Amino acid sequence: MRRPPLWAAIPLILVLAFGVLAWTMLGRDKDTLPSVLIDRPAPNMDLPPLEEGGEGLTTAMLQADGVKLVNVWASWCGPCRVEHPELMRLEEMGVTIHGLNYKDRPANAKGFLEELGDPYASVGVDERGRAGIEWGVYGVPETFVVDGDGRIAFKHVGPIQNDDLESKILPAMRAAGWSAPEG
Repeated sequence: MRRPPLWAAIPLILVLAFGVLAWTMLGRDKDTLPSVLIDRPAPNMDLPPLEEGGEGLTTAMLQADGVKLVNVWASWCGPCRVEHPELMRLEEMGVTIHGLNYKDRPANAKGFLEELGDPYASVGVDERGRAGIEWGVYGVPETFVVDGDGRIAFKHVGPIQNDDLESKILPAMRAAGWSAPEG
């Protein structure tokens, strides 16, 4: 009896390989993008301020006491408008938020904040996107929880909306050592 040629097994091998791949993907959160920066110090940076005479964004600021957020945003970003009310809520809750204005014109960024309100303790300007690369930014908006030692504890990709604040951001901040101010 003659054996079938080896190439005849290729479809079976492909079906098995696809099955193994599908099996390994089961149970994964498809909305979570991994970040190699989790549990590592925030990238070194010294970004100029958006407002003349204001504060930019520096590594030293992120290493200062307390849990804080770094929000990557731009005036040209539609989803940034969607999440902005949540950032305003966080600021009202006493959360320190530092903005990283990504690949934007400063005049446009200032207009965005004048129109919607300014939740940021400081805003650093990253016109060329170099700092965004160091932070591993996929796109805007992205928000990072930074612990009191300047280490990245959590990364949220996309706008903070719906229940993201209660189900992701605040729990990540608490896990990093944040407690809501009394009052």
